[in-house]
Amino acid sequence: MLGLGAALAGPRAAQAAEPAASAAPGEPRWLRVPKFYGRITARELGLVINTSDPYSVAVGEHYARRRGIPPEHVLRVQLPVRASLTTEEFRALDEAIRSQMPEQVHGLALAWTLPYAVDCNALTSALAIGLQPQVCANSCAATKVSPYTQYFGARPWLVLGVRPTMQIAARSVPAALALIERGIASDHTLAKPQPTPARAYFAATPDTTRNVRERLFPPAGPVPGVPALEVARVHSDSLPPMRRILVYETGLARVPSPLGGEWLPGALAEHLTSFGGQLDKPVGDGQMNILDWIDAGATASYGSVSEPCNHLQKFPHPQMLLLAYAQGLSALEAYWHSVAWPAQGVFVGEPLAAPFAAPPAAAASATTP
Repeated sequence: MLGLGAALAGPRAAQAAEPAASAAPGEPRWLRVPKFYGRITARELGLVINTSDPYSVAVGEHYARRRGIPPEHVLRVQLPVRASLTTEEFRALDEAIRSQMPEQVHGLALAWTLPYAVDCNALTSALAIGLQPQVCANSCAATKVSPYTQYFGARPWLVLGVRPTMQIAARSVPAALALIERGIASDHTLAKPQPTPARAYFAATPDTTRNVRERLFPPAGPVPGVPALEVARVHSDSLPPMRRILVYETGLARVPSPLGGEWLPGALAEHLTSFGGQLDKPVGDGQMNILDWIDAGATASYGSVSEPCNHLQKFPHPQMLLLAYAQGLSALEAYWHSVAWPAQGVFVGEPLAAPFAAPPAAAASATTP
C-alpha cells in the first residue's frame, strides 16, 4: 500500500495515491491511507509560553492546567509580539526549544497568536521541519517535503527529529479559552457509532483558482469503516443547513458570513486561499483570516502566510485530513499528515482534540512503534 505522504509529494499529488477499486473511472473515490499507530497526548506535548505577551501567559497557563501538561514540558521564553520574527530571533527560539524540551516531547503547542511567521515561512513549520529561507525568493515554487507525511507512528521527534507544531491562536483570551474547551470536549466523542453521524462538508465553489481541491474530495455518503461519520459534497452557491459539522473545506477568498451551522467540538475547517494564515489581519480586511473559522466554532484550521500559489501540496489533502482524524489521531497530527509542503502554512487550534480516539481504558493495550 502506498503511503499518502509519498503520493502528496509528487507533482501529480493525489493521482499517485492508491485508489479504492470500487469507483468507476472519473468518479470520486476513496484513497487507501496507511494505518496510524499511537497518538500524541498531553504526556508527549510541549507547551511554549511568551512571557512578553499577556495573552500567551493567560492562555498558556490555562492550557497547561486543563490538559495536564507536565511542568517540565512547559517552556517560557521572551519574544516580540508582532507578526514575524527575524531569522536571528527565530534561531534563538528554535535553539531554546531544542535544548530545553525533554526528548519525550513529540509535538509543540505555541500559546500565542503573534508571531506566526519568520519572513515568508510560517512559524509552526519552521519550528517543526526547519526554516526555508529560499521561500522568499520565489514563494510559488515547491518547498521541502515534510518527512512527517511518510511517518505513521507517534514518536516523530525520536524517529525524524520533527515536532509537529500548532498555535493556540484566537482573537482574544476568552475566544482562546473557549477554543481549548471545545478541544477538550471533543475527546472520544465519536469513538462509537452515533444516532446521527458527524458530517464532513466539502464545498465546491465557482472560484476556479481556489477550487482545485475539488477533484480530491471523497465520495458523498458514509465513510467506510467509520459509522460515526459521513461526507456531504455541497456547493458554496447553495449550501444546505449545516448540521453536526466536523470538517468543512472549501476554496474561496472569503467564505460568506456568518459562518453559521452546528459545529461539533473538534471541528476542522479551512479555505484554500493565499493569505488566510496572516493572523493579524482584522475581520473583513482583504482575504478571509482563518481565525474567522475559530470565531465561528471550529477547533483547528490552517492557512498560508505568504503567496503559495494553488499547489495542492501546500494545502491539506481533504481525504488524508479526514481519514487520519477518523483513525483517532489528534487535530495536530491529522493536519500535519495532510500537508506535504507546509513551509508557508500556519497550523492553529487546540492540538490535542481527538474525537475518534478510543477512551483511555480501551486504548491502554495499543502499541506505539
